[in-house]
Amino acid sequence: MPRGPGRTVPAALDRADRRRGAATLAVLLLVFGLLGGAGCASIVRLDPPPADATVDLPVLGIPDARFWPGNAPDALKRQWALMAERGKADAARAARGGGAGQPAAHFLALSGGGDNGAFGAGLMNGWTESGTRPEFVVVTGISAGALIAPFAFLGPAYDSQLREVFTALGPTDVLRLGGWFSTAVSLLFGEAVADASPLYRLIERYADEAMLAAIAREYARGRLLLIGTTNLDLQRPVVWNIGAIAASDHPEALRLFRRILLASASIPGAFPPVLVDVRHEGRAYQEMHVDGGAAVQVFLYPPALQFREAPWAQATRRRVVHVVRNGRIDVEGASVTRGVLSIATRSVLTLLHFSGIDDIDRIYLTALRDGLEFRLTYIGAEFRAKRRGPFDPGYMRALFDYGRARGLSRETWVTAPPLITTLPDGSRAARTPQVSEQ
Repeated sequence: MPRGPGRTVPAALDRADRRRGAATLAVLLLVFGLLGGAGCASIVRLDPPPADATVDLPVLGIPDARFWPGNAPDALKRQWALMAERGKADAARAARGGGAGQPAAHFLALSGGGDNGAFGAGLMNGWTESGTRPEFVVVTGISAGALIAPFAFLGPAYDSQLREVFTALGPTDVLRLGGWFSTAVSLLFGEAVADASPLYRLIERYADEAMLAAIAREYARGRLLLIGTTNLDLQRPVVWNIGAIAASDHPEALRLFRRILLASASIPGAFPPVLVDVRHEGRAYQEMHVDGGAAVQVFLYPPALQFREAPWAQATRRRVVHVVRNGRIDVEGASVTRGVLSIATRSVLTLLHFSGIDDIDRIYLTALRDGLEFRLTYIGAEFRAKRRGPFDPGYMRALFDYGRARGLSRETWVTAPPLITTLPDGSRAARTPQVSEQ
């Protein structure tokens, strides 16, 4: 319908235009609010604890339940030393029973990626089938990687469950969206556009008492499972020590574990944030936690932790870090339309992509400094399945199968981050470095 100067915009908009108009208005007001120019009605929550006290607050009274990258890593050093001592004791027991003693130490870092987590799930299954998958002394996970991490940590016996999580679900098993009007209202006055209760029910189904007990047993052997979230009040990443939480026998440990997994996968704005209850000086407070990917896309340990120099680092033992990027390294060119939504969306995606690349580079340089062998795998440019929407079952099954094939391949891992180069046609691709079997 033509829009003359005497016509009001609402009268001229058709149904599709109204949908776009509401979304655009919502984003404009949201951005305006982010810039500090406007405030909307807020949902009631308890106050966050005082910022200067938050870092030292124990959650559920559990010692070393979490770490704060950027602070003096004393708590993480304590855990690493404890892990080393327990690992030695476990190896000594194995040697007395006829085992080979301590093998190489393998570390696994799983990135975020939303429904691209199907790649990491498939990779773990294929890696098991190849007969070369090691046991990891440390597993870290962010966002989608956080959902993979407990299964990867507990080993091949959990592969079938991992397969189910990433191939037998659809969009309604992860999130619930309203219509365009309710979405616009949520953007203006709510805390998220989607209801995360389906995702929490999915977490409840698999993250049960048996899984928590199994994690506690592995923690007692000297292994660490670390999950990252972002404390939105402080704008800081948080690393949760799931083994210590599991071994605490606290009656709220399972609920905290589930909420950490939910928080790590809760994309800000898409899913509601997760509130974590804490106490300080006799008063109740709530911390607001969201997707760990808001702060970091993948992590191993903070560079401030001088691994090579630590007396408990066992420098003579072979140590290998495996980084799984649940996403691509190369970027795809596109024609961006001149609109607020398209420009903002493309910019955020670009920011997240290169933030993830920077995180991989940091892990690589830290591993190089500390004498760890580096391995990386990711979704290659040859994977061309089309995604019809978020958590499209067909896309995720295809990506799972692709990841499984990569896990079976003897040329899955590269030994350094690829260099991203611009091709003559203006597109960008990743130049692959040396390939390693393990």
